[in-house]
Amino acid sequence: MRLIPAPATIFLAGLLSLLCTAATAAADYLSFATEDEANSTEIFSKASPAVVFVTNKTLRQDFFSLDIHEIPRGNGSGFVWDKSGLIVTNFHVIAGAHRVTVTLHDQQEYAAEVVGIAPEKDLAVLRISEPPKDLVTLPIGDSSELNVGRKVLAIGNPFGLDTTLTTGVVSALGREIKAPSNRTIRGVIQTDAAINPGNSGGPLLNSLGQLVGVNTAIYSPSGASAGIGFAIPVNTVRDVVPQLIAYGKILRPSLGIERASDRWIRRNRIQGLPVVRVFPGSPAAAAGIRGAYRNARGEIMLGDVITRIGDREIRSNDDFLSVLEQHEPGDSLTLELRRGRDKRLATVTLADSH
Repeated sequence: MRLIPAPATIFLAGLLSLLCTAATAAADYLSFATEDEANSTEIFSKASPAVVFVTNKTLRQDFFSLDIHEIPRGNGSGFVWDKSGLIVTNFHVIAGAHRVTVTLHDQQEYAAEVVGIAPEKDLAVLRISEPPKDLVTLPIGDSSELNVGRKVLAIGNPFGLDTTLTTGVVSALGREIKAPSNRTIRGVIQTDAAINPGNSGGPLLNSLGQLVGVNTAIYSPSGASAGIGFAIPVNTVRDVVPQLIAYGKILRPSLGIERASDRWIRRNRIQGLPVVRVFPGSPAAAAGIRGAYRNARGEIMLGDVITRIGDREIRSNDDFLSVLEQHEPGDSLTLELRRGRDKRLATVTLADSH
């Protein structure tokens, strides 16, 4: 047997140790190169079971056979709100659906009923019957604590690819976007986390794994992510979802008036919001507000025009409804009105709109 000189033995032992150290370091690197990667992986692992795939199906008649077929209209994402089987998604994901299905993380598909919709906030609540007992929910965060630069993570199903993670930061706060109802959604979160078609309705999470928003829209000339995505803040979601569950819609206090349409206002170049009709026994009637009326010659005359509520200028229905959403029944509002060439003030106590 040939003996290896001691220096060679030492060299081989050192080389073997170096290779082992390199292998261990490589394994550690492949596991988590940084603390940020470890954080992203942990959040995705815990949150992804709560994210669902929502499919919107509609009916279409065959042009030749006249047979009615059910076809996919679109799809998006959503997330489990509670263990009873309630799911939150975007309104535009399920708009116009004949049937809605929800696919959970385990690929089990469930028929879903629409519990409530809020087109003005682009939110909807669905319910699946007989949900599994092991449903996973997301911890709810506070969107008022967000700052520009904070890390956020979006989970969804872009282009039908299930449970995809993208990461980024809060790019801006307080943005405004248009809802499907053409209402303005205010206080929106802007993020550079990639949001693509199919991500809509999925959760936006902070670095603690808490829900801070619902991904809802992108700004993109091409239709794909251009690094500008928008999410409805979770504080808005917390206000809206309980109303959708209880009433099927958002409840706002009532003034008891019928208003002119924004199109009519623009066409006639009216500065303010014209009152078309005042309902008998309403707060507006009690305050002496007057709607449109016919004069002695039978001509329709403009009634009161709301120009301001408190310190907020009113130019459209969106302005008017945005003010009401900030108040409760029983609150008193001071309205500035224009009646012909005269200006007047009216104090109105808001009523319940149930």
